[in-house]
Amino acid sequence: MQAVVFDLDGVLVDTEIWWDEVRIEFAARAGRVWSESDRAAIMGSNTRQWRSRMRRRLQLEVSEDEIERAVIDGMLERYARLGPPAIEGAVEAVHELAGRFPLAVASSSPPRIIEAALDGLGVRRLFRTIVSSDEVRAGKPAPDVYLLAAHRLGVRPEACLVVEDSLNGVLAARAAGMRVVLVPNVSIPPAPGTRESAHLVLARLADLPGALAG
Repeated sequence: MQAVVFDLDGVLVDTEIWWDEVRIEFAARAGRVWSESDRAAIMGSNTRQWRSRMRRRLQLEVSEDEIERAVIDGMLERYARLGPPAIEGAVEAVHELAGRFPLAVASSSPPRIIEAALDGLGVRRLFRTIVSSDEVRAGKPAPDVYLLAAHRLGVRPEACLVVEDSLNGVLAARAAGMRVVLVPNVSIPPAPGTRESAHLVLARLADLPGALAG
């Protein structure tokens, strides 16, 4: 193993629930309902994919650009007001692993959200590269974002270890030919079958440096 690639939401920051709440609030303002099945359907999608699905699913007359702005602005407002909700042990794990491996973030979030999260955690400088699914054709479970991360790191995909919390993320990493560690998120647990699809399951992100040393 030559590099470690982290997902962001649900792995480094406990923000999967934020995304859900922002979409629920947006739908409610339009007199619509955003459900758990809707959330599951867009898990891992890039911005182009989720904004299109939201418009179709909620039967909205507004443009996809307006939907994107409303949701992303809602997320950025939370970051500005509350700061990033760090997953327990995330900052410490990143610091420890950065001394041993080149690190990347490969996230479905848009670049502005990724930067807000990493800057807020104080770890942006520890990542050699960040990649957003908005930069590739398709979000997770397609492997595109992870393959681009490996390319930017200058590391073969099969030499990368991915840290994920969702089924689509695990499937994306496997499709890229990478090894994948699942750290289940407590706020929004992974879908059935996720544990079985991962190469390794850890209860806490804080356990990752020790597991890799072993």
